[in-house]
Amino acid sequence: MTYVQGVLLAVPDANKAAYTEMAEASAKVFRENGALSVMEAWGADVPDGKVTSFPMAVKLEAGESVVFSWILWPDKATADSGMGASMKQLESLMGPDMSKMPFDGMRMMWGGFESIVEM
Repeated sequence: MTYVQGVLLAVPDANKAAYTEMAEASAKVFRENGALSVMEAWGADVPDGKVTSFPMAVKLEAGESVVFSWILWPDKATADSGMGASMKQLESLMGPDMSKMPFDGMRMMWGGFESIVEM
């Protein structure tokens, strides 16, 4: 079964074009390093919740949108090595401290998941 790395973050609406450009460049690097596919999705119907929600999870502020992204890898070993290699390559795009990212990285969350159903 495949391995998925998921990311949830808030991006200022004014930075949508810059984020898209960064995401496209990053996706190419991930694919070069073994990713099967990369998906970036800009929030279109992301309601506020009373107890929990995507906007609450990223501490969404006015003028921002939730972005949900995932990278599909053949397995965890490929994800680990591919992500390591990718991050080294992406330092030139985002800076060694990732300060060139068009969003607040402190409100970004991510995790790795083993797939249990694939159709």
